[in-house]
Amino acid sequence: MKLSSTPLIPADAIQQRVLELARDISMDYAQLDAVLLCVLKGAAPFTMDLFHAIDPNPFTLDFIRAQSYAGTASSGAITLRYTPDEVLTHRHVLLVEDILDTGRTLDVLVKHIQAENPASLKICTLLDKPLRRIIPATADYTGFTIDDHFVVGYGLDYNEQYRALHAVYCLEEE
Repeated sequence: MKLSSTPLIPADAIQQRVLELARDISMDYAQLDAVLLCVLKGAAPFTMDLFHAIDPNPFTLDFIRAQSYAGTASSGAITLRYTPDEVLTHRHVLLVEDILDTGRTLDVLVKHIQAENPASLKICTLLDKPLRRIIPATADYTGFTIDDHFVVGYGLDYNEQYRALHAVYCLEEE
């Protein structure tokens, strides 16, 4: 596997979109008792940039970890490796994902969070890949809609590599 020579989504476009999303989220969540719930590990850079850009910021920050990928393929089995410390009951939860792909991971996460009886649950994703959807799913806030590429960078990885890239790149067969 090799990295594409040019980014699919440049770093400056990501940062501009983060600011736009933060503006919308700020308006929607002002005055609410809210939790920003980051899906580890991939959404960590996006979540932190978003968290810092939301103003006023009504959110406490917490994390959940779901795992489904091995290499470039989804295993189809979703494992929750870490769940939030924050009490989600009667709170407004904004779940932040790196990528909305097949919908399997999001389905498991949503069911887990809904079992906690939040006041509301919305989804924010950096990337949406609707062509791969197996389970119906939509995000309330979407950074970018992309075609069916395997992408890395800005938190997204291939076997734990490429997360630190500031832009999003396609990973291609050599």
